[in-house]
Amino acid sequence: MKRYLALLTLLAAALPFAACGGRHNPNEKYFLVTANSKLTYWQTAASGLTRAGTQMGVQTEMVGPENYDPPAEAQAFRDALAKKPSGILVSPADPALLGPEIDKAIAQGIPVITMDSDAPSSKRLSFIGTNNYDAGQIGGRVAAKALGGKGSVLVFTMPSQHNLAERLHAYKEAFADYPGIHIAEIVDMKGDPSIAFDKVMNMTRDGKSKVDGWICLEAAACKEVADVLNRNKVTGNIVVAMDTDQDTLDWIRKGSIVATIAQKPFTMAFYGVKMLDDLHHYPPASLDRVWARDTFSPVPVFVDTGTTLIDKNNLDAFVQAQASNK
Repeated sequence: MKRYLALLTLLAAALPFAACGGRHNPNEKYFLVTANSKLTYWQTAASGLTRAGTQMGVQTEMVGPENYDPPAEAQAFRDALAKKPSGILVSPADPALLGPEIDKAIAQGIPVITMDSDAPSSKRLSFIGTNNYDAGQIGGRVAAKALGGKGSVLVFTMPSQHNLAERLHAYKEAFADYPGIHIAEIVDMKGDPSIAFDKVMNMTRDGKSKVDGWICLEAAACKEVADVLNRNKVTGNIVVAMDTDQDTLDWIRKGSIVATIAQKPFTMAFYGVKMLDDLHHYPPASLDRVWARDTFSPVPVFVDTGTTLIDKNNLDAFVQAQASNK
């Protein structure tokens, strides 16, 4: 009898763990949709997506065009939705295109979380990514210090992206404290780094630059900026970048880029898909609600994954930390 009671006790203790471990079905599938899947940034995000899927024992897949193409991203979202996934992470390159598609998914009971770039007017459940205003403030202060509080700058961006618009707004507010700094031009690079290359080449052909600094609000432009400045032997310009492509880090080491602002795409995708998984298994009564105004909301409006400023002072430590995590 004692052995029988002991066995019952062990079984009772094990049941909660068995139930927890068995909640996932290998047929569950979560998608990450992006507009530029071949960028190093998105490959890093894909590794976070895969890591989470492996831990949970579910399927994951990153989809979207290999080169910047917002309409193709919208089509990739529609294709993913047609497969009735368990949830979708999406980085809207153009919220006007993706917003209606996100709302259709929500109407079908499929949870959608935006990451990296938001579509705040859509019915997405949450946004996970960088506090882009803070990132722009950090970059603005770094640029202002490097400029000595005066000079003209050119900004490379993509105006349709909500995250880049927030960064630009923050840069402008940071520069407002320095009357001697003004933005000479804002260039839409349309996701094509060759536009940045050509622009800088045209403005520095004679070895002199028509501006004092270059600001890049996304990952691809500033390595092109640094390359052209180096080719044309332009000195005295400051360059503030975004993200941690290897070329960007190399140009920091060489002194051509003052600093870059590192984001956490691995964390965004890793944690984002776990949030989707929780919503799939424990859905609220309705996905189609304005949860931002609900004080008992089961989802946060925004999850800030943080940023790190990288310059010559901490570059080696950053590279070593990255290598140890691979």
